[in-house]
Amino acid sequence: MSPLKQPNSRHCFICGLENPVGLQLKIYQTSPGEVETSYTPPEHFQGYPGVLHGGIVGAILDEICGRAHMGEDPNAPRFMFTARLEVKYRRNVPIGQPLRVVGKAGRSRGRMAEAWAGIYNQDGELLAEGNALLVDVPEGSYQDIDYEALGWKVYPD
Repeated sequence: MSPLKQPNSRHCFICGLENPVGLQLKIYQTSPGEVETSYTPPEHFQGYPGVLHGGIVGAILDEICGRAHMGEDPNAPRFMFTARLEVKYRRNVPIGQPLRVVGKAGRSRGRMAEAWAGIYNQDGELLAEGNALLVDVPEGSYQDIDYEALGWKVYPD
């Protein structure tokens, strides 16, 4: 399967392409239940000098876990919220260096699902990982949503 680009929105902190203070990640489904993105964190997201702030690390892992269960149809995404996120910070995540972020869908039962995400450096070393318990957004919450108003669509590269 060639990578399938997932939708972005306008203002989401992680994927919002019009969010000037956001990460603006472009996320691709690489196979069913697996997603990937690359990201080079800028200096203004650092915690300690040269190190990506741990809250940003957690936010990236959270998003990628949820994206692993989103599905292939941008017009019928599986929107979920995070009920629990466990983050393991294995090494400092550097700023100014390319990172590879991978997410994998885990078990899914009814309205609940599990997922894993990892952040790797350019040498393939796992720097941080997260395990999430996700819950479907309640039915009816998105039935009247205006995807166009959100800017929720697949934007060309």
